[in-house]
Amino acid sequence: MRAMILDQPKPAEQNPLRPGELPLPAPAPGEIRVKVSVCGVCRTDLHIVEGELPLPKLPVVPGHQIVGVVEGVGAGVTQFREGDRVGVPWVYSTCGECAYCRKGSENLCERGQFTGYHADGGYAEAMVVRASFAYALPAGFSDLAAAPLLCAGIVGYRSLKLSQVKRGERLGMYGFGASAHVVMQVALYWGCEVFVFTRAEKHRQLARELGAAWVGGAEDNPPAPLDAAIIFAPAGHLVLDALRVARKGATVAIADITMSPIPEISYDKLLYHERIIRSVANSTRQDAREFLRLAAEIPVKTEVETFPLEQANRALQAMKHSEIHGAAVLKI
Repeated sequence: MRAMILDQPKPAEQNPLRPGELPLPAPAPGEIRVKVSVCGVCRTDLHIVEGELPLPKLPVVPGHQIVGVVEGVGAGVTQFREGDRVGVPWVYSTCGECAYCRKGSENLCERGQFTGYHADGGYAEAMVVRASFAYALPAGFSDLAAAPLLCAGIVGYRSLKLSQVKRGERLGMYGFGASAHVVMQVALYWGCEVFVFTRAEKHRQLARELGAAWVGGAEDNPPAPLDAAIIFAPAGHLVLDALRVARKGATVAIADITMSPIPEISYDKLLYHERIIRSVANSTRQDAREFLRLAAEIPVKTEVETFPLEQANRALQAMKHSEIHGAAVLKI
């Protein structure tokens, strides 16, 4: 089968992924083989190919916003049949036994594995996954429209929950890429007022089109203090920018898996008055189920730019340089 393979991490501009042929994987007991239709391109993929995350497996096929059709079923699988459409997200498996899994925090599993990181992902014609970590997708979404829901959407939804924003409150978003443009629609559905902080003019325009109450730069002062904020861009200085315009008791949630250093924070000026900074790590299967139901209910509209599989390097480069309008998706 065709795949885009990472042998060694390199800057995206050096085309770290090479086209290659791999054997078609066979599903083990409890697994399904997915014939991949499309795969979303996530900023975490960029962190992986550029080596910003320690890599547990090389070579590896990235990609964890996978939409496809079940074409093989391992022994014991009952929830899916051949021909079913499924989505596969970032969380590939959890142990179900550690203290975190037992208390419902499987996103923090001690032995968690991740798609396109510990196991080959969706930049390929097929992949295998445990059936219990794949999801039936809402019928109202095309394959292309569904792909960004599977990480940008799911992890973004968890970020929204952990920001502790309440219905009707004021939410700030720093960075406006694939995840933010999905999460904003959920926040608006909850009646929140959304302020977007982003540099690129086309990202500002999309935010306005989707209903942002105000759009500006991170250095700007919004019309009113924030009740909560989510930082989607991996830039540590944005934490200070968000705290500066946050009300007392506000939460600033950091949605990226890695980030440049956060500058020294003035406790008295920025953090005092019970302001909270918190990270967002992965997601749970409950997050996925909740979000996919909500995405269908709203319904969420995803903006996508498509690339053929062989142009995966180009898609990563465009993402790195903020050239994507919405989300990038590979057509396999």
